[in-house]
Amino acid sequence: MTATRTLTSRERVMTTLARQPADRVPIDYSANPGIDQRLKKHFGLADNDYEGLYTALGVDFRGIWPRYIGPKLHPDIPERNILVDDWGIRRTKIYHESGYYWDYCEFPLKDATEEEIANWPMPNPDDFDYEHAATQAVKYPDMALFTGGAGLGDIINSNGFLRSMEQVLVDLITDDPAGLQLAKRRTAINREITLRTLEACKGRIDFVWMGEDLGTQIAPTISVELYRKHIRPLHQSIIDVAKSFDLPVMVHTCGSSSWAYDDFVEMGVNAVDTLQPEATNMQPAYLKKRFGDRLAFHGCISTAGPVAYGTVKDVIQDCRNILDIMMPGGGYCFSPTHCLQDNSPTENVLAMYEVAKTDGVYR
Repeated sequence: MTATRTLTSRERVMTTLARQPADRVPIDYSANPGIDQRLKKHFGLADNDYEGLYTALGVDFRGIWPRYIGPKLHPDIPERNILVDDWGIRRTKIYHESGYYWDYCEFPLKDATEEEIANWPMPNPDDFDYEHAATQAVKYPDMALFTGGAGLGDIINSNGFLRSMEQVLVDLITDDPAGLQLAKRRTAINREITLRTLEACKGRIDFVWMGEDLGTQIAPTISVELYRKHIRPLHQSIIDVAKSFDLPVMVHTCGSSSWAYDDFVEMGVNAVDTLQPEATNMQPAYLKKRFGDRLAFHGCISTAGPVAYGTVKDVIQDCRNILDIMMPGGGYCFSPTHCLQDNSPTENVLAMYEVAKTDGVYR
């Protein structure tokens, strides 16, 4: 049933996550710094005016997180241009022809023992300002609010930032005690932070966003048996927190990852994110037919496709094709598959969001 009035962003997103048609498709946005700054310049906005940009693009989503107020646990390494976050993850700036990105490096826990991982400094859930999250939440009474994000609960990526991707895959295959301990410790901390955030926001968070990169472009990264053995129980612990507040859950998965969606449904997941259309078994028509009666979708607009390499006309046609496939019956949120990259022409990105507003309306 199509909405007969203009919905708030919150109503629009929640209707869509329930796999029902709203007044229009919800719109989301994510971008690398280069294109982000160009878009703000186009709209005459200050460099730090994210809210102005979200409003200009029609974005329906806002993220809410508690502020970390604890001590800095790991020093930066300025002599090597390395920033280190409070988990100990090391990043260095890598420049390329269209801008730069922060890449992960050095992997300080690659050869760590169980004892070293047990003693590795990590954020304490007590050292977060949950009231700050609650204060932010009340600023957006009509927006669809989530907590978490693509990194919440993920094992392969985030363990990989500390141990290297290769070592994490070896950990999972060989049941390496140190690697599994790292996954369990990180998950327990993130689960507690999520729980306290939801408690503090007193019903104003609308859904929980999680993530796990489960596929390459052509195949699964790991077997479904390995996923069920080591990763699914940890994911379930966070999903259970969301469900205790009666909240939907969306899971970000990169690459060819639809092989895990049946498990997701069993676990209580309501929506899946990213949906790289060029990856195996991730084509929009396949996803809609195979899972559209059980999952809502968020993504599908490829950041490696016409938005980056095509003309404005190509972008318009691609976005319309995605909408034609994914909109019927509801359950689709319009979003780039990943951060829009610096090599995306500004006019292409503007065309993309204009199509969402004009062609994403349920009539």
